[in-house]
Formats: sequence, C-alpha cells, structure tokens
Amino acid sequence: MSASVWHDLECGRYTQDLALWLRLASQHVAPGESILDVGAGTGRVTLSLARAGHRVVALDIDSELLLELDRRAAGLGVESVCADARAFSLPGRAFPLIVAPMQTVQILGGRNARMAFLKCAKAHLARGGRLAIAIAASDDFDEFQWQEGDASPLPDIAELDDGSTYFSQPTAVRRYGDTFVLERRRDAVDPSGNHSISTDTVSLDIVSADELHEAGAEIGLRPVTVSEIPPTDEHIGSQVVILGA
Repeated sequence: MSASVWHDLECGRYTQDLALWLRLASQHVAPGESILDVGAGTGRVTLSLARAGHRVVALDIDSELLLELDRRAAGLGVESVCADARAFSLPGRAFPLIVAPMQTVQILGGRNARMAFLKCAKAHLARGGRLAIAIAASDDFDEFQWQEGDASPLPDIAELDDGSTYFSQPTAVRRYGDTFVLERRRDAVDPSGNHSISTDTVSLDIVSADELHEAGAEIGLRPVTVSEIPPTDEHIGSQVVILGA
C-alpha cells in the first residue's frame, strides 16, 4: 500500500501533460487498437486514456503499483503487464502509439539502458506508429540543499480515509555530471499516531531531444516533432520527443 501512496503523492497529481497524450491518442489510434503506457505506475496517464474510451496496456516494473492500477481500472479497457521497460516482450503485439510519460526514460540508468528501451519499443511499434517520450527540462532544475531551519519547498501531503497521513518533503537537488539527484524526506503517521521517517532518492539522467533523435536514428526511428509542456507552480517544464516507425 505505501508504495502506491508515495507514488500518488509525488507523481500522481501532475496533470499538465494529459491533454497531449489524449491528443496523440485521438490522432494515431483507431477504434479497437491499444496504446502502450510505459512506466504506468498507478495509472495517472493510463486511466485518463481509458476513460476517454481507449484501450491501454499499462507496463510497469512495480507489481504493487500495478495492483492499485488494476483496482482503479476495473471496468475499463486496461491490461496491466509487470515488466522492465529495458527488456519487455509482448509477442504478437504492435501498438500505433507507445507513450513514456514524465521522466520514465531518465530513470532507466544511462545511455545503454535507454537504447535497450528504444529497441524494445521499436519492436512493438506498428508500421507508421509513434513513440512519445517525455523528458524533464534540465534548465528548469534549481540545485539546493535543505538544512534544518531553512525555508524549503512546501511538502506534498496526503490524508487517507483510515486516518493515516503522509508527507513528502523535497530536501535536495544536486547535479553530478550528467545526472540530477533528487532527494526527499518521507514522513508517515499512522492512525495510532506512530511516526516513521524515511528518505527517497531518485537519479535522473540528463537527456536532450537531440540525443533521443540520434539514439532513435541508430535503430531506425525517425524524428517527428518535439512538443513543449510548460512548467507549473509545482512542476518543472518538459518536452515530449515523438519518434516514428
């Protein structure tokens, strides 16, 4: 349960990109065809697409997140697949649209891992299909280190029906070469008032649209376009790089 709560708290409230995925689906997916959502998590994008009438295959490496997605997707045209984005195989399946929202491609672990994902995606793209990959705008990252007593970004807070409360507080953003490391403090208070503290660290590879175009060209994917998603008060901006089969 806790994995899905933290995922929703830190990722699930983002909506700035949903209109783009819906537009791509309306342009490239015919009735009865399915979309592949890579890094689906608890279904932020999958559920938006499914509620608009699209069939979706939701792929994620975390089985706990997919269990929650399945619960939320009951009655919708959603199929979940627990698999690694760098090494998935869905025999006989070809998709007119594959999406990798938020920073999925940036947490795979370097260029070789990205190439492995691109090869898997290409193998599952229908002829004329589109692969749409979101990447964070690295220029929007502001490095900081929180110290006790410092002003800091407001925490994300979730209060559950069972009386438990979750807080997620950004504490640092650091750049190490071609990687940004994002650190958070996680506080959880259960219904009895017991308090637990943990930390979470995410490493994001710095990737540009040009690099994805070049990587795609190596395996036979052509550049189509790059869409800009502006920042919000709570989230940095991003680009969606679209490649064609």
